[in-house]
Amino acid sequence: MLREILQVGSPVLRQKCAPVTRFDGELCELLDDMRETLEKADGAGLAAPQVGVPIRAVIVSVEEGFFEFINPVFVWQKGEQYGAEGCLSVRGKAGKVRRPSKVKIVFRDRNGDKYSLVARDFFARAICHELDHLDGILYTDKADEIRDAED
Repeated sequence: MLREILQVGSPVLRQKCAPVTRFDGELCELLDDMRETLEKADGAGLAAPQVGVPIRAVIVSVEEGFFEFINPVFVWQKGEQYGAEGCLSVRGKAGKVRRPSKVKIVFRDRNGDKYSLVARDFFARAICHELDHLDGILYTDKADEIRDAED
């Protein structure tokens, strides 16, 4: 089911999200809905608070594949990259943001199983962007040169 993507100004987008404690059908339904919503919106990632659910769950769809990260935590961050970002919750704007060029995270999957993952370049950028949402941070809080996005 498609979910509404909340826009800047919604209080949920500024909340620190709660950890996921129940790995059940409700979580699976949310993740499936988020994937459908992300695909329709043609984005690279979506965090649960962007669809009004303040829990620590994000999805990322990049060249490396489709990923679900539940209760993700950074283990380390290395290097630096500087590049353009936009956000499905900040329609019509773009800005340049400094992010690590390589990250390692630990997370759980929809079944509660624990994993770790190392990501580089755009994949690392997407993870950092989505994990910021879990702490109520928007890319515009970190961006330089915020401007109208070019269609």
